Amino acid sequence: MTERLSAQISFLKQADKLKSVNRANTLLDQSRAENAAEHSWHLALWALVMSPLAEAEVQIDRVIQMLLLHDLVEIVVGDHPIHLKTDWDAVEEAEHAAALELFGLLPSDQAQAFLSLWQEFEADATPDAQFAKRLDRCQPLFQVLCAPEPNPDHVEIAQDNLSAGRAAYLETAFPAAFAHAHAILRNEAPVETAFSARLPFLVEADRLKAVLRASRLLSNDRFENSAEHSWHIMLFAWVLAEYGGAEVSISRVLRMLLLHDIVEIDAGDHPIHGQVDKAAQEAEERAAAERLFGLLPTDQRDAFHAIWLEFETAETPDAQFAKAIDRFQTPIGNLATGGGSWVDYNVSLAQIDSRVGVPINRGAPQLWSWLRPQLEAHFASRHPA
Repeated sequence: MTERLSAQISFLKQADKLKSVNRANTLLDQSRAENAAEHSWHLALWALVMSPLAEAEVQIDRVIQMLLLHDLVEIVVGDHPIHLKTDWDAVEEAEHAAALELFGLLPSDQAQAFLSLWQEFEADATPDAQFAKRLDRCQPLFQVLCAPEPNPDHVEIAQDNLSAGRAAYLETAFPAAFAHAHAILRNEAPVETAFSARLPFLVEADRLKAVLRASRLLSNDRFENSAEHSWHIMLFAWVLAEYGGAEVSISRVLRMLLLHDIVEIDAGDHPIHGQVDKAAQEAEERAAAERLFGLLPTDQRDAFHAIWLEFETAETPDAQFAKAIDRFQTPIGNLATGGGSWVDYNVSLAQIDSRVGVPINRGAPQLWSWLRPQLEAHFASRHPA
């Protein structure tokens, strides 16, 4: 197990670099460029929210997995804005080489499975890939058009993209989205549709990208935000699914982790090693869940709230594995950055055993058996006998 798990962790640590790949788009509040990791999280959320608009043969859980992976190659080749003159054949060749390099870090069975799914997305020939591509065309458009004060240059690019660029095909492939975008561009009142009913939640979700956590990127140059954290632990859960037990549904776990931190838009992040009024925190998060999921149509409001609550109570195998993964990711980063948030909060090994070890051991005991000796070695090096 050690060799296989070490390879999986190497891949997941490499994936952290996607958080440092900036895109041409900005956050809705125009405060900074959006990065490719939080974009991937947002797209996965688009897939879940817009799933009722997909064709019957589309498997949304596969679409979510495609979108988690689709931009990983940008760690190697970077982002290529669609409005700039580019040798797209050369980009395609470089991205394929990057996919072989990155997925090659995984054990061979996973490397092939991930590469095949990435290639399916790129080929855009299956119903799952086609729906994923539509969303990948939509999210950047509405990231521009729904901003409180849109950047005029970005609006012009969006308009060109809709009229003659990659997004023009949405007129037939996703007409509700195409019509809604044109209504915004023309300053007209959009027609109420199943698409427009779901857009306010997705617009509000952009704010999760501005919620900072206590943990840092592996590069140690800034704090991680909750949107890119959500993307990363979804990838963790998927790669490490075999350690969750036969009764765990990885598709449900991914949905939980996609939604689990959305309440932090209102309630903020509360580090597990900080001094927190737990009762007040829980009340804030419950109110946030009511408001945020309340932006959705009733059926999705109730379903999303239920899966969020299942994660919080952590009584099912799916929720226990999701909780284990949520606790597992941060120690991996802290070990790689000389202690990270443990140093900031003066954390002891005993605290980690209690606050981190218990949920990991409950939901993924093999992961705790692998991690615990490394924690012991780290704390021994900080406090030698």
